[in-house]
Order: sequence, then C-alpha cells, then structure tokens
Amino acid sequence: MTIRPIVICGEPVLHRPTTPVTVFDDELKTFVDDLFETNTAAHGAGLAANQVGDPRRVFIYDCPDDEGVRHRGYVVNPSITTSPVPETMPDPDDDWEGCLSVPGENYPTGRATWARVTGVDTDNQPVEVEGTGFFARCLQHEVDHLDGFLYTDRLIGRHLRAARKMIKANGWTRPGLTWMPGVDEDPFGH
Repeated sequence: MTIRPIVICGEPVLHRPTTPVTVFDDELKTFVDDLFETNTAAHGAGLAANQVGDPRRVFIYDCPDDEGVRHRGYVVNPSITTSPVPETMPDPDDDWEGCLSVPGENYPTGRATWARVTGVDTDNQPVEVEGTGFFARCLQHEVDHLDGFLYTDRLIGRHLRAARKMIKANGWTRPGLTWMPGVDEDPFGH
C-alpha cells in the first residue's frame, strides 16, 4: 500500500465530475487500499479518488456515526439519495465540516440528516450503505467530491465569503499544491 499526496482545492481534478470505473482488476483493489492507507495517515473520515489526483469515481470512508459506531468501507461508481438538504444557515454549533483538500479549515455546512449510497465494489458487485447524522454528512461530502464539488462550494452567506477569502489568502487558487499525510505537519492537529 502507498500513502499518496492529497491535492489542495485549486487543483482542477477537484472541480470536475469523475469518470465511472469500467475496469475492475487488481490495480483497482490496490488503489482502494491506497485510499484507505492515505486516509488513515491523514486522520480523515473519508477520501475520494480525485483528492489524490485520480479521476475515477470511487471513495472510501472510515467514519463514526452520531452514536459512535465506526463505519468503514468503499463504494465504486456511487449514486446518492438523501433526505431534504436544509436551505437555511447551518447550525454553528453542530454543522461543522472540514476537508483534507482544504487543509486545516472548518466551516458550518448544511447537509441532509440521512443519506443512502449505492454502487459496486471492486468486483463489480452491488453495494449499498446508509447513514444518519455525521456519517450521512461524510457520505454526502465524498459523493460531492466525485461530482466535482468541495464542501466550500456548499457554503452560504458569511461562511462562503470567509471561505473564499481564506482560499485566496492561502494561495490555494492555483493547481499543483499538495500535502503529504504522515510527512507534512497534520493541518488538523491530530
């Protein structure tokens, strides 16, 4: 397994939809293992392929739900169904979200309270995963990545303005920026 560098928000691969997986082979299985290894080294809750610069439609998750139950798995070629997404300002106490491709930053982000993701595994067999609360947030966040969106694209009001200012101040509007989990300082302080 290999820990891969994580691309930062100015990288174009993060801002376009990913490509459905059509080749189900040992290389795909190794890649999924690499995603898990990278996510573990980064102390993440999940990781999408395009966050390591790969355009394929696959993500992994290693995330607790609101009851503390750990969910660990992956989905290839996911599609998502959710409960309604709130259109009002998110709760500044409960709706914080961060991203390994926006290192060290967190903003309140409105998300549905329930999500179901369907897709396939590395053998092209059906997979379905469902969650509520924080785990539902994780599933929505990772599928968003694969659709070409960062959580900062979902922000509204003052949070959106603050995120845009922060991204510009950090110089994250240009491609080619990465950080290496387990080598570079942990941007979230784990």
